[in-house]
Amino acid sequence: MSSLPIFDVAGSAMSAQSMRLNTIASNLANAESVASTAEGAYRPRQPVFAAVAMAQQPSLTGVQVTRVEESKAEAVKRYEPGHPLADADGYVYAPNIDPVAEMVDLISASRGYQAGVEVLNTAKELALATLNVGR
Repeated sequence: MSSLPIFDVAGSAMSAQSMRLNTIASNLANAESVASTAEGAYRPRQPVFAAVAMAQQPSLTGVQVTRVEESKAEAVKRYEPGHPLADADGYVYAPNIDPVAEMVDLISASRGYQAGVEVLNTAKELALATLNVGR
């Protein structure tokens, strides 16, 4: 909690985007993983955001990750009879992850985080300029 609420608002946005970046990285890291059953396959995750009133000033709104949801999409069934995890019919199950869509989401989250950094830098410069007015 700072004396300038803009830092709290921008910080909440950066925290939410950081969580989004982490879940995307997890999804991309597991995109090519396979399992021997559909239930055992990795499920892509997505954070859910919510607007929250700032504690210091309820008239301002920040953002918070309320939960991380797993996708309900079915696992992709691939025929790979030579794979060590293949079931009796020769199938392995991979997560239903589109790496291109995840990369687009990653770029969006990265730009959102960068925007928060820019807000913090601009607010800091304005605060310093205001302090230097009296000199």
